[in-house]
Amino acid sequence: MTAEFAAVVPAVVLVLAVSLGGIQLAVRQLQLQDAAALAARSAARGSPIDSLVNSLVPGARGSVEPRGSLVCVRVDAAGTPLSTILGTIELSASSCALAGGR
Repeated sequence: MTAEFAAVVPAVVLVLAVSLGGIQLAVRQLQLQDAAALAARSAARGSPIDSLVNSLVPGARGSVEPRGSLVCVRVDAAGTPLSTILGTIELSASSCALAGGR
């Protein structure tokens, strides 16, 4: 093995780890957005959202906020384990649905 190759391998591994962490964060954000949309529709019908949010995104927390004729849900979760390479990242998504399911 040459010295150049030995110097490049750690850099390639670091770039790969950061890239995979970023992809995991993007997937987690999409999961949170889907969970927020489903939870908003469920909350608009008067159903509890805690078990729904936690079953869709383990470790996520949901909160309901009425806004006039809308019911809005915000879902928060920590980043994925590999994404901690990028630092502590808190993700959130929100969605609203017409209250009463109309």
